[in-house]
Amino acid sequence: MQIGYKLASEGYGPQEIIRQAVLAERVGFDFVEMSDHFHPWLDAQGHSSFTWSVLGAIAAKTSTLRLATGVTCPTVRYHPAIIAQAAATMALISDGRFTLGVGAGERLNEHVVGQGFPSVRGRHERLREALEIIRLLWQGGYQSYEGRHLQLEDARIFDLPDTLPVIAVAASGEASARLAAELGDGLFATEPDASIVEHYRRAQGAGPRYAEVPLAWATDEQQAVQAVLQTSRWMVTGWKVMSELPNPVNFDAASAHVEEKHIRQLFAVGPDPEPHVAKVRSYVEAGFDHIVLQNAGPDPDGFLDFFAGDLSGRLRAMG
Repeated sequence: MQIGYKLASEGYGPQEIIRQAVLAERVGFDFVEMSDHFHPWLDAQGHSSFTWSVLGAIAAKTSTLRLATGVTCPTVRYHPAIIAQAAATMALISDGRFTLGVGAGERLNEHVVGQGFPSVRGRHERLREALEIIRLLWQGGYQSYEGRHLQLEDARIFDLPDTLPVIAVAASGEASARLAAELGDGLFATEPDASIVEHYRRAQGAGPRYAEVPLAWATDEQQAVQAVLQTSRWMVTGWKVMSELPNPVNFDAASAHVEEKHIRQLFAVGPDPEPHVAKVRSYVEAGFDHIVLQNAGPDPDGFLDFFAGDLSGRLRAMG
């Protein structure tokens, strides 16, 4: 089992994100994972730097830490040719430490380029075409592609690594899990749902299985809950809401009903390691082997110390 640390790019500026990544390597995390957003979920978070620049800086300042996007949408705000080029470059400058996590995206980030946001079916069709384009370009040489939604004209990526990056495809059900097995090298999910892993395996998927685990560490349990209510309550709304709303103000309104009980149902909170271990165990038992600790608590340095001192050994024992 590999253990990763979620870099909260919506909650901290780029220099702070880089600092946390360096500390994550120092305290023993295997990898870091970073979302690729244009906006934060809530205005209270206050940040959303350009992920690809930050990951490049992290690669230059670390030596063993693996890096991943969690996840990027290669269909609207970016053309897949750009993501194919960016991922190939990241693989080179990180000496093979990069994983490309991709998904169908959220309106929050993709609407900004003024091309609208597709239906669910349209998003999934575009994601398939994007993966086909990325795979095509990674073959080398000049390539063209004519899809229903996406096109590629006479394009070549000149700097390709000898070993291509792993592509982990975000999945929430059978169709997306099968796509991850067919055109990806791994799986990415946010819920401890064993059926997603089972669908992936039945489709002959045999790669790494990433999952984000919601935690909130603080020296006081109530302080942890309040931090989640302030900055991360949007997570309670569920994916059908999270994928559709266009701006932070909409997420603020949609999550206004969230109460402490909802936070405690979703997150492991407080200083006691046992709830955090139990939360992680639910994902491991569901079949995930690349566990991303997503700390929504108010003190990242305290959480990293907590991981090094009380949590790491217990989690490693599961794998």
